[in-house]
Amino acid sequence: MKIINRYINLIIPVIAVILGLLSGALVMLVSGYDPILGYGALWNGIFGDPYNIGDTIRLMTPYILTGLAVAFAFKTGLFNIGVEGQVIVGWLAAVWVGVAFDLPKIIHLPLAIIVAALAGALWGFIPGLLKARFRVHEVIVTIMMNYIALYATNAIIQSVLTKGSDTTDEIAATASLRSGTFEMLTNYSRMHYGIIIALAAAFIMWFLLERTTKGYELRAVGFNQDAAHYSGMNVNRSIILSMVISGAFAGIAGAMEGLGTFQYASVKSGFTGIGFDGIAVALLGGNTAIGVIFAAFLFGGLKVGALNMPLEANVPNELVEIVIALIIFFVASSYFIRWLLLRFKKGEK
Repeated sequence: MKIINRYINLIIPVIAVILGLLSGALVMLVSGYDPILGYGALWNGIFGDPYNIGDTIRLMTPYILTGLAVAFAFKTGLFNIGVEGQVIVGWLAAVWVGVAFDLPKIIHLPLAIIVAALAGALWGFIPGLLKARFRVHEVIVTIMMNYIALYATNAIIQSVLTKGSDTTDEIAATASLRSGTFEMLTNYSRMHYGIIIALAAAFIMWFLLERTTKGYELRAVGFNQDAAHYSGMNVNRSIILSMVISGAFAGIAGAMEGLGTFQYASVKSGFTGIGFDGIAVALLGGNTAIGVIFAAFLFGGLKVGALNMPLEANVPNELVEIVIALIIFFVASSYFIRWLLLRFKKGEK
């Protein structure tokens, strides 16, 4: 089967989703719930109302960007676990620009997004530099920097941006991503212009990695650093650049939350989860730009649709978290699925 050889990277995530949904149905049955009713409620929670569709797109927006951040680093041989922290610093940076400046929208909004990207890039630069210069493993550094980002931004909000308050002022309207048109079309959901930015970022990642010399160099370093070094490529510079670009994607994801969904920054008692979910999105999307878009829609839909399950089917929405975990488990078991597909192919000969 030539089609399996050609599209195997696409087939595996699809099989993983199907197995995850079937396993979730089994969990519902064992728990005493009707899986058909449960998944029907999930479907209605995603597509049954314009508001739900809008909110799904709103949630998939930062998921696309955090998925791209993880996927870009992974494509270049790095594992950026610090996307969560980069989201948080990007969020705060965007809100700071939105609150502190009084500018025309054509300047204010792009400036806020650019500053958020720079903040995320800076947060990615540090582990990239440590990896390149001192061979400090990026996983350890990025995990620790998540906590630094969380508590440092909390301190900045309370001590610098406000006078002891837990929440900043709302951003100026000129820095907002909100759209009256989208609100009208989706029954006043929180969908905003950020989805256009996220899709543009996916195109930029694809174009950079697949259609430019620099992208080829970054992928070559990720594939084999020693071979890249012997061929004359600057491995250290590529490592740093990869983490900077990855951090920039994550910083923009934070801007989507700060300028679109919430329009303020507040003290957080824990992580947002957006960055960590981005790891799963990238994994399910096969670390490709188009795959990340579809995976982000799936995750956003599951999260939004789950809220309807207790209402229509009396099914706890925590079961959707189990389904998501099962999907990730089966994606992580892709080598086993690949082995089954290859055995199936051999059996047809």
